[in-house]
Amino acid sequence: MTDAPIAPQQTQREIHLVSRPVGEARAQDFALVESAIPQPGEGQLLVRNTWMSVDPYMRGRMNAGTGSYIPPFELGAPLSGGATGTVVASRSAAVPVGTAVLHQLGWREYAVVDASAVMPIDVSLAPASAYLGVLGMPGLTAYAGLTEVAPVAEGDVVFVSGAAGAVGSVAGQIARRLGASRVIGSAGGPEKAKKLVEEFGFDAAIDYRAGSVAEQLAQAAPAGVDVYFDNVGGDHLEAAIGAMRPGGRIALCGAISQYNATEPVPGPRNLAAAIGKQLTLRGLLVGSYYHLAPEYARLAAGMLAAGELRAEETVLDGIDRAPEAFLGLMRGANTGKMLVRLAG
Repeated sequence: MTDAPIAPQQTQREIHLVSRPVGEARAQDFALVESAIPQPGEGQLLVRNTWMSVDPYMRGRMNAGTGSYIPPFELGAPLSGGATGTVVASRSAAVPVGTAVLHQLGWREYAVVDASAVMPIDVSLAPASAYLGVLGMPGLTAYAGLTEVAPVAEGDVVFVSGAAGAVGSVAGQIARRLGASRVIGSAGGPEKAKKLVEEFGFDAAIDYRAGSVAEQLAQAAPAGVDVYFDNVGGDHLEAAIGAMRPGGRIALCGAISQYNATEPVPGPRNLAAAIGKQLTLRGLLVGSYYHLAPEYARLAAGMLAAGELRAEETVLDGIDRAPEAFLGLMRGANTGKMLVRLAG
């Protein structure tokens, strides 16, 4: 199936990585580039992107070499990442023109994608943007972390760092659904901390900018913590290890506090306490848990429909603002999922 081809003189805009950041990324590490809209080959689709995601893991891909678990971005080429869009030209009978899809070629206004590499999405059930957040990779990450990596049991006390972000905000709500007796979150600033309790349903919130994380956690969980979902690393991980009960479980999902480090970062000073407490610290890569996606989708869709799962988005408009969105994400400017809207 093929619709009318797009004229080769038509152009699109895309974001290229033009230099590798040292420490914190800068606006000048990115460039807005105009290019011809590509044409799909056999078995391919041309997608007009409507939404794109920026995510913390992308910082590791901006480095050279093998520092990340995903190959690095190429210099002078478009970056990539989660995006949703509408098929405007198709050379695949399986995915006709007009289909809304999820794929991994964001950071550009149009993308040619293999039909086998897209997932059709139902925008009558939820907005397309939700498939990049609460119904997508961030939500699945939270679910996998709390059901398989550091499983929550009935009555557990759960601590989530980075709790105002895309993954953390869902993790706190999922923990409650799984039977946690108390859910504590950390965030930066009093407004975010207030939102955790009043809007996302956490029992207590820690403002890590207001003082010692360890001291605030001890006050919020005087009897200790059973499960820690780590998005931050650093002082948060050290505080959690100190607060964990014997047999506690820790899901190591992210360490955003050290993504801009230019020198090796020391581990928690109290790591040896994990031995005596018989703790489990386990890394989490969501790519290993896509078998849970249908199960999570059913749960999340039901919770959304019942008003039991709150999703928040921070949105910037236009491909030219994608670097700004990424830099803001890394500085904690978002609440919930940070997104860039490319088209209406």
